[in-house]
Amino acid sequence: MHAFAEKYINPFTDYGFKRLFGEEMNKDLLLDFLNELLKEEQGQITELNYLKNEQLGASDIDRKAIFDLYCENERGEKFIVELQKSKQNFFKDRTVYYSTFPIREQAKRADWDYELNAVYTIAILDFVFDADKASPEKFRYDVKLTDVETKKVFYNKLTFIYLEMPKFNKAVEELETRFEKWLFVIRNLNRLERIPEKLKEKIFEKVFEVAEIAKFTPDQVRSYEDSLKYYRDLKNSLDTAKAEGIEEGIEKGIEKVAIEMIKAREPDDKIIQFTGLNAEQIMNLRKQHAQ
Repeated sequence: MHAFAEKYINPFTDYGFKRLFGEEMNKDLLLDFLNELLKEEQGQITELNYLKNEQLGASDIDRKAIFDLYCENERGEKFIVELQKSKQNFFKDRTVYYSTFPIREQAKRADWDYELNAVYTIAILDFVFDADKASPEKFRYDVKLTDVETKKVFYNKLTFIYLEMPKFNKAVEELETRFEKWLFVIRNLNRLERIPEKLKEKIFEKVFEVAEIAKFTPDQVRSYEDSLKYYRDLKNSLDTAKAEGIEEGIEKGIEKVAIEMIKAREPDDKIIQFTGLNAEQIMNLRKQHAQ
């Protein structure tokens, strides 16, 4: 069995995210997280059912870049919970588009009278939107349809919550609420060697138990290994591009990402999505790389 440098899984990997929040036996973790996140407007969610996320109409490329869960509470309200590793072109457009699937599903009843159940999209982001960099303290964005002048909510059943995790830098002793504890765990789990005293509550003790790699079966270890490799390859490509972008200009940095993805035998549509290059530019890079 592989010896990992970390004791606990990285929640920003596909496997780590799904293990913590996407397994039936660990559903209480997702329930607690959502209850803390939506405490003010939701009251208490008592029950969650996982739905097949294929119903969201996501492409195979999206599923590799964005790890998502789709579930429903006892009132028929829908929740899309996703983790987004890197910036993509039209990311906000995509989250709005996927929120329409739960809306349209509700129209399938013959006696439908247009009354909608609420739809929540929760995006846990491992990056900061460029437009938000001027507000380093603000990591949570709650978005609804509102009137521009009065700022009053026009329609409260469609909610998008974006959590820009790199901005959440509180140390464990600074944590004040259970929600902040959740954010700390998501941000730092794989960097910890034991559960901090401040997190010794039943729900977080379960998180650490579920996340301990030493308790995995050999098959689970292999699945996590694959997921971790994908995460690191993507991160290294983006970091390299960033460094080279500073030295040689953004275009060179983007080309570097594309070349790394070509070497990794990634398909063109995925390279286009991650880099913003067009098909002709990628074809030229493939030719250069083949020579």
